[in-house]
Amino acid sequence: MEPDSDAVREQVRDRYAEAARAVSGGDAGSCGSGSCCSTPEEEALFGEALYNAEQRAALPGAAAAASLGCGNPTVVADLREGETVLDLGSGGGIDVLLSARRVGPTGVVYGLDMTEEMLALAQRNKAEAGITNAHFLRGQIEDVPLPADAVDVVISNCVINLSTDKARVLAEIARVLKPGGRVGVSDVVAEDRLSPEERAERGGWVGCIAGALSVSEYTVGLEAAGLTDVEVTFTHEVADGLHGAIVRARKPEAQRRELPLVGAAPAGMCC
Repeated sequence: MEPDSDAVREQVRDRYAEAARAVSGGDAGSCGSGSCCSTPEEEALFGEALYNAEQRAALPGAAAAASLGCGNPTVVADLREGETVLDLGSGGGIDVLLSARRVGPTGVVYGLDMTEEMLALAQRNKAEAGITNAHFLRGQIEDVPLPADAVDVVISNCVINLSTDKARVLAEIARVLKPGGRVGVSDVVAEDRLSPEERAERGGWVGCIAGALSVSEYTVGLEAAGLTDVEVTFTHEVADGLHGAIVRARKPEAQRRELPLVGAAPAGMCC
């Protein structure tokens, strides 16, 4: 049975808003009740534990405490000086702020989130960190409020699995990437052996499990969106048959258009 898209979106919004309020209220040191984890064992698989001490120390405590992801896409994407980066589902801003430092003053990073509470928290974290080359946008990852060919890199941290229209998300990623741009995301991904029903048995949609794509589904989806060089690499198991994973892909370079040879050479041109 297909999930109710509006109902899932509201569940995600409510739970991540709750997580933002918990962090803003000083409930640090855990993933928060709105995150993908709920037990001490799960907290080691999600959230700030996946960032090293140096990264956590470089940011406001609330940015690390609000991290609800399953990886560290700022490392996955191999960001470079001067690049433009988009973070889908930026939450409290940890990956945006880390990326902003990586791309330097000549680069820019956009964070996109649909939850007002998370956006407010991210803005406070940005101000406290003194970051000036980051911008937070309100919107949905199925409809990115940026023009085509706008960014060099798309990152995301355990968010794509939460969408009920992943084909549209992947198409939007391809649309906003510049030719030659790349994808470097962390997400929960299922082994191909698991059916959608078996994934749902292992956890809920908002818990980052039921909505996870399989390796083959991710690969086919990215290729259908026009991306190439797709790689899906498991990093750690989060449930039976489901893993935190690194997903990489690339948008092909624009092909040079060859001008057809029509008629004789122009006057004055040597034959």
